[in-house]
Amino acid sequence: MSRLLRKPSNIEQSNGVTIVHEVTKENSPLQYVEFRIVELDKDAKYTEMLGKQECCIVALTGKISVTDGEQSFNNIGRRMETIFEQRPTDSVYISNDRRFEVEAVSHARVALCYSPSENQLPTRLIKAEDNTVERRGKGNNKRLVFNILPDSDPSANSVLVVEVFTESGNWSSYPPHKHDRDNLPNESLLEETYYHEMNPKQGFVFQRVYNDDRSLDETMTVEHGNVVLVPEGYHPVGVPEGYISYYLNVMAGPKRTWKFYNDPDHEWILER
Repeated sequence: MSRLLRKPSNIEQSNGVTIVHEVTKENSPLQYVEFRIVELDKDAKYTEMLGKQECCIVALTGKISVTDGEQSFNNIGRRMETIFEQRPTDSVYISNDRRFEVEAVSHARVALCYSPSENQLPTRLIKAEDNTVERRGKGNNKRLVFNILPDSDPSANSVLVVEVFTESGNWSSYPPHKHDRDNLPNESLLEETYYHEMNPKQGFVFQRVYNDDRSLDETMTVEHGNVVLVPEGYHPVGVPEGYISYYLNVMAGPKRTWKFYNDPDHEWILER
């Protein structure tokens, strides 16, 4: 089994609350990024007290209400049935040393995206319409991007969150790039997680994670609901014909800026 590929664990935490994925410093090679997927039955509640971490709560599907005890955001979430409605959704940013509660208004799947935080910032509702939407790439390198918490948004201390849809038969995170050196302004050090879904669900993608000296070099068959960890290295994704790929990216590192470095062997693809 790959140390970078995680399949759903589906641990029932309490009645109506299932922890689908749980990536922590203790059970992964990551030090800056932690990640959970929580499945909630209607009216179920998930509560957590944050330490020196911030959290971006993404309403992947279904309707939820979120409170930090001072502010409440009710009935949020824009995709009722499937992520592949391909429209932005609502999220909530909560800073360190706060308790939060997520209550399911309908059956819901929620992503919890964590990174280190010492400076307490205001809780913020990130509305779907606050997402910047981009269409990137050309040829067989096309994807649709929803920026939830990009590095241009100063409302977080370290976490970066983005959603990406890649068309059938296309490549994403491509040409291969990396961001594992603290070498600004040319490259920033950011760990990353990929939460994958496929449409139709029986689909799969291929993701390779490798570094320059190949001391890390894994190529994984990634199925619906899997998570891939990227502690370092290049990390392209290939989508087979007939399927659409979705992934949620969470990134964090010592500086909250995204500066990537392309694999020199493949940079020529951009210059065609």
